[in-house]
Amino acid sequence: MEGKVIGPGPYRATKLWNETIKLFRSGMPLRRHWANFRCYDCSFTGSEAVDYLHDLLRCNYNFGPEVTRYQTLQLLKKFLKAHVIEDIKGRHGTEDFEDSGHLYRFPTMSPLKSIPTRTLLRDSTDLPRLIRWDDYEELPPQENTALSKPAVLTSDLWNKRHSVAIGDVHECKLIRRKEITSKQVDHIWKTMTISHLQRVLGLKSLEGVLNLVHVNGKHIEHNVTKVNKTGIVVLENKAEDMPYWVVSAMKCLANWPNGNDSKQPVYPGFEKDVLKTVAEHFQRLKEPLLTFHLYEVFVNILNQEVATEALQISCLLLPPPNRRRLQLLLRLMARASQNPQLPPLNDTIPTRTLMVQMFSQCVLGSVDEMDLDELLSTKLVTFMMEHYSTIFQVPPRLRSQVEEHLSHLRRVQIKYAGTDSDFSASPAFCKQIKRVEAEEPKVIGTQTPLQQLLEGLIADKELPLRDKRKRLRQFQKSYPEIYQNRFPTQESKAAVLPEKAPRLKPHLMLFNLKKSFQPFQRSWSFRA
Repeated sequence: MEGKVIGPGPYRATKLWNETIKLFRSGMPLRRHWANFRCYDCSFTGSEAVDYLHDLLRCNYNFGPEVTRYQTLQLLKKFLKAHVIEDIKGRHGTEDFEDSGHLYRFPTMSPLKSIPTRTLLRDSTDLPRLIRWDDYEELPPQENTALSKPAVLTSDLWNKRHSVAIGDVHECKLIRRKEITSKQVDHIWKTMTISHLQRVLGLKSLEGVLNLVHVNGKHIEHNVTKVNKTGIVVLENKAEDMPYWVVSAMKCLANWPNGNDSKQPVYPGFEKDVLKTVAEHFQRLKEPLLTFHLYEVFVNILNQEVATEALQISCLLLPPPNRRRLQLLLRLMARASQNPQLPPLNDTIPTRTLMVQMFSQCVLGSVDEMDLDELLSTKLVTFMMEHYSTIFQVPPRLRSQVEEHLSHLRRVQIKYAGTDSDFSASPAFCKQIKRVEAEEPKVIGTQTPLQQLLEGLIADKELPLRDKRKRLRQFQKSYPEIYQNRFPTQESKAAVLPEKAPRLKPHLMLFNLKKSFQPFQRSWSFRA
């Protein structure tokens, strides 16, 4: 009865629809019924269908115990309209399903929705490429299409590049990559956010889940950086915000009984009128707060072990006005549900259930009316209401990685005079290569120039012996292997550099000085 858990993937809502139909069709008890003096085999009443499907949905992990009987009735109306069921006369589509003794049956074949197919990208992934050091929009096409031929590093060039290691610093200047445009910054936010979302959802591709055309990097950056002290998004264009009276009404209920900023007179039923005002505003929205474009993304978050982190990332994709409205609405729903001082907002329904029923479809919904909107939105909104304080926190890992990448692109580099003249034509400061390729020139290509550098240092007769020893020590510290190969023993080093005479300690120097004066003392006393 629980059914299988539909995991994340493309068109998850469609798969849930088909799975629900299969479970209902295979498990619904069928028996003989009488109506209008006629016998109908393999049929069921409307009330029997509501009872069975309600229990089925509540026990199903994909929906949960929050499903109400009213929502079950609405789903059966959709089933009748989609010809999943029909009345005993074969009518469907225009008829209205009744929670009564009216008789229904299954058609020979209950139609299942076909899962749409989309053409995969060439590399089976839809992640855009991240901006790198070698991306120059301003450069002419011929400079950005192919890298220049690598120059050959001569020993003289190596000497100049490694001059810092031996203490001889040449004239240098600072260079910087061209300023990063706002378009490139938006692209980086978009790329890294999508990459994090794909990793959290555990999907190899977001194909069929998210159309990247509808992801705006500027919205992501705004949602991360432009917030107040409580984390609520601040809008630059106040015309995009909710009307002042709606915001005041939401604050009034969220902070009851201390939220009546306008000091309006409180009368019996005042709180119900305030809630009605808020509900009317959200129910008039042309599109759910999570937008139609992101419907599949949020549906895929359901039943995820990492649902909180997935929601943190997904909510960053929302337009800032939608994110602000959603933040204020969920805060209102959570506080009103947990406030014992708030009078009951309905005579028969608990406040928590009322909030979910009243606003769930204002939060999540799809263009296709046949989908399980009400059931899926109930489960998602219930979870978001219970975790509203954490799902709007920006994932620290995402923010730090974006900031580090931007910092890397803006980083200043040092260019030594005459050392990079052969490389200035290339638009790339660095190119990623494999570790094996990196180690190979380190072992082979750098040996000869560095050895020549060491031999030139040893053979330099104009360099004072003291400075020569100092630079040799610096070279030994920078390139210990090459130094060890050149001077494997102390004897080999002594053959090139004579040992310094040991310095005597002060008291020994005084003793030798006295000893040297003894012959003169004797001769002076003899003459006397």
